[in-house]
Amino acid sequence: MSKTRISHLFAATVLAGSAAAFSLPAQADYVQPHITHAPYGTVKVVVPITSSDPAVWGFKLHNLQNSENGIQQWKGHLQARIVLYGQGVKLLEQPIDDQLKTAVDKLRSEGVRFDVCNNTLEAMKLDWHSLYGVKETDIVPSGFLEVAWLANHGWAVDPMN
Repeated sequence: MSKTRISHLFAATVLAGSAAAFSLPAQADYVQPHITHAPYGTVKVVVPITSSDPAVWGFKLHNLQNSENGIQQWKGHLQARIVLYGQGVKLLEQPIDDQLKTAVDKLRSEGVRFDVCNNTLEAMKLDWHSLYGVKETDIVPSGFLEVAWLANHGWAVDPMN
């Protein structure tokens, strides 16, 4: 997918979100969030991405960044892994959009791991060296099974895909 197409899709997503925000009644009072349970502590979440839609990618990466920002405020620690399989592997295909690259780099710098499915690489005839920032240790045998294994070991799975 071209940089121009990805940029246009991100712009369309932002415009749609802005339009929705401006169509709501204006409210000056904001609610201070409260936790009614114990502090978050360590939260482990795995985010499977199987879509080739840049709007989905932006949504997922933005949610993780919001979680990273928020959990520190609430005395917690986030362990997050993104597992790319199927069409989701396209998120890291070169050339990568600058906005997407910035989001990926920021999450990686905060410890978010990006796992890539070897089955998908073989099926799509992709060389992992051609994917943005991917190291050999980022390759997992099966993305689907990696998500299931993590779920069986206490990781919450993001249900939105």
